[in-house]
Amino acid sequence: MDRAIGIIGAPSSAGAFSPGQEKAPEALRRAGLVDRLRDADLVVVDHGDIPAWRWRPDPGRPRAQNVGDVVTSALNVAEKVRTVLAAGEIALVLGGDCTVGLGTVAGHLPNDKTLGLVYFDLHPDLNVPDSVPEGALDWMGVAHMLGEDQAVPELREFGPRQPLLDNDQLLLFAYAREHATSWELEVIQRRSLQTVPLEEVAAHPEAAAAAALQRAEIGWDKLLIHFDVDTVDFTDAPLSENTGRNSGLPLHAALLALGTLVQSLRLSALTITELNPDHGAEDGSTIDRFVEGLVGCLAGVPASA
Repeated sequence: MDRAIGIIGAPSSAGAFSPGQEKAPEALRRAGLVDRLRDADLVVVDHGDIPAWRWRPDPGRPRAQNVGDVVTSALNVAEKVRTVLAAGEIALVLGGDCTVGLGTVAGHLPNDKTLGLVYFDLHPDLNVPDSVPEGALDWMGVAHMLGEDQAVPELREFGPRQPLLDNDQLLLFAYAREHATSWELEVIQRRSLQTVPLEEVAAHPEAAAAAALQRAEIGWDKLLIHFDVDTVDFTDAPLSENTGRNSGLPLHAALLALGTLVQSLRLSALTITELNPDHGAEDGSTIDRFVEGLVGCLAGVPASA
C-alpha cells in the first residue's frame, strides 16, 4: 500500500442496541494496531478520536433512538475524513456502531469522482423506524444513505448531498438473506441492488471478493469498504455486538475476503464497525487475533488459518 493510512477513532454507540461499541477504538489501539501497522512498513497517521458517546435509551424518540447524537457523530467523522483525504491518506475509521459509516461516506462528498461502497455485512441495514420496533439506527444506516422515504429526515439529509448514494453506488457483500427483514428484502428487489450472497463468499472468499471488485471498479473511481465484524461467526471469534452463533464466516474466511478488497488501488476508506471488546476473551486474545488479521489485510499478507 503506497499511500499513508489515516486512522480515525469513532467511539460512538449512539445508534446501537446497547453500550460497548464505544470502547472499540481504544481497545484496537491498546492491542497495538498503530505500531503493528508501522512494523508492517505502512505509513500511519493517527488523527485521534471524535467525541465519545455511550448508548443510552431515548424514550423521546423510541423508533429512532439518539438520532441527534448519531447525526453529530456522523458529522464529526465526516470532518475528520475530509482532513485525511486532503492529506492524500486512506481513511481507516474505527467504530463504533454502523452509523459512523454514514460519516465516512459523507466525508467524501461532494466530489467530482464516482465513489462506491462495498458493504461487507450479514445484514443489509435497510430498515426504517416503521419496519422494526427496537429503534436502533445501526441497522438502518444504508436506508438513510439511499434516501428511503420513510427514513429519519435528520439522518437522511445531514450530508452534503441527498441521497448520499445512488443504487448503483452500493454493493451488499456477504449478505445473508435469512438475516434480512421482509422490509429489507423488498427494498433490495425494488432498487435492484447489487449483492454477493454469504454462501458465495463462504465457498470462495478471495474469488468472491475479486469478482466484487471487478463489478465495482467498472463505474467507481473511489472504493469505500464498510466491514461489520458481525459477519464473523461469534462462535469462532466473539468480536461483535451481535452474538449470532453458528452463522456468518469464520474469521479466517472474512479476512481473506477483506484482504482482497482492500488491495484495490481505488481504496479510499475502510470503516470497521460493531466491535464490542467486552465480548472477547478476558486476556485480550480475541482482539489481538483480529488486529493481527487486520494488519495482514492492509499489508497484503494473506490471513493464516
